Amino acid sequence: MSQIREIKDRMNGIQSTMKITKAMYMISSTKMNTAKQKAANTNPYFYSLRKQILTILQNLPDHFEHPYLDSREYIDEKHQNKAIICVTGDKGLAGAYNLNVLKLTEQTIKAHPNYKLYMIGEVGRQYFLRRHIPVEESFLYTAQNPTLSRARSISSKMLELYAEKAIDEVLIIYTRMDQHNQFTVDVEQLLPLYRLNHEVEVGGQTIHSIQLEPSPAELLNIVIPDYLSGFIYSALVESYASENFARMQAMDSANKNGEELLNSLSLQYNRQRQAKITQEITEVAAGAKARRQQLQKKKRSQSTCK
Repeated sequence: MSQIREIKDRMNGIQSTMKITKAMYMISSTKMNTAKQKAANTNPYFYSLRKQILTILQNLPDHFEHPYLDSREYIDEKHQNKAIICVTGDKGLAGAYNLNVLKLTEQTIKAHPNYKLYMIGEVGRQYFLRRHIPVEESFLYTAQNPTLSRARSISSKMLELYAEKAIDEVLIIYTRMDQHNQFTVDVEQLLPLYRLNHEVEVGGQTIHSIQLEPSPAELLNIVIPDYLSGFIYSALVESYASENFARMQAMDSANKNGEELLNSLSLQYNRQRQAKITQEITEVAAGAKARRQQLQKKKRSQSTCK
């Protein structure tokens, strides 16, 4: 009896857990679709702006200098200060999503000893604090609700530090999601920008030479901050969508494993019940047989006395 009760308790526990995982699956699905819609709404502007940036970079005059193009080659690579922006989630239960980002971040840190680490996401912040890896500044924003104003705040901070030469290069580590819902962790250099001396293609269109007015420097001063804000916003949105898709996969896997375990326990439960019922029937039959034997014996005794 105790074994049947134990199996039943386990089944009830699994069913309760599956209610939670199914709810998390639905919530993650909604959040992922919302994030993908945000990306779809902003990507046309972002790609158009990127095209303009590449056009400007391609048509810069020879020996043109600008702070955003300053690679600071006069500073040895080993002594350059690298700003590393790491984008993780605020929560777990998302498969290997956070682990992949953190692993690549640690590899990047080892490759750049003079680094300044900037964290977005509570999981990453707690991870590096536990390992006593210094975090320069935690952007105290939730990774759950990426906004353009938040991206502007981050890009403004990076541009300010870069202009003050407190940092020499800005890298961002985030999770990129493609049209087939496949996501990969990527490292992109935000600053400095690279000059282009050849024709490039963006969105299937080749960028040709043009004349820049009023001046390349003024154009860069206007479009680069917006470009960085757009790139960071896109990275936040894609990371958010990837996180929720990874959580959907994890919850779907948990639901399937729960169903398999329930089927196995249900089979055990039915077998135990069947064995118990069989035992009870056997006991009743044995009792009835014993009772009949007692009655027959009593009748024989009465017949002998007569």
